[in-house]
Amino acid sequence: MIGVTVTYRRLRRCGGEEAGMVTAFVVIFTLALLAMAGLVLDGGLALAAKVQAIDAAQAAARAGAQAIDIPTYRATGQITLDPAQATADAQGFLAAAGEHGSVTVAGETVEVTVTITQPTQILSVVGVDQLTVTGAGSATAQQGP
Repeated sequence: MIGVTVTYRRLRRCGGEEAGMVTAFVVIFTLALLAMAGLVLDGGLALAAKVQAIDAAQAAARAGAQAIDIPTYRATGQITLDPAQATADAQGFLAAAGEHGSVTVAGETVEVTVTITQPTQILSVVGVDQLTVTGAGSATAQQGP
């Protein structure tokens, strides 16, 4: 019995230098896994928001590119946009879709940029509360065949 007690004391002395080392490793490893999960989940949500922003921008640009100046077309046969109407149509589409963005009309081209703010699910633990993504789209008024 005395031999068992002596061996146990020797083991405690030898292992005492590494006490808590496994705990530190587990904490760091758990934080790393949590960060990776945050990047995967929140990164995926940000990519989905980016696709949504691009889709909305392209659709709004197409809506604006349909605002043809009818009197000019009837008089000359040339396709030209009514800039005020094109901007209003694109902004109206964005408002109906619940998105926010900017519209620019240059000649026969309508350019739309949409910005979406995506709240984070896991990265908010480390102080990243939201990710902002933008998408752009353009459309040009053309005469069909």
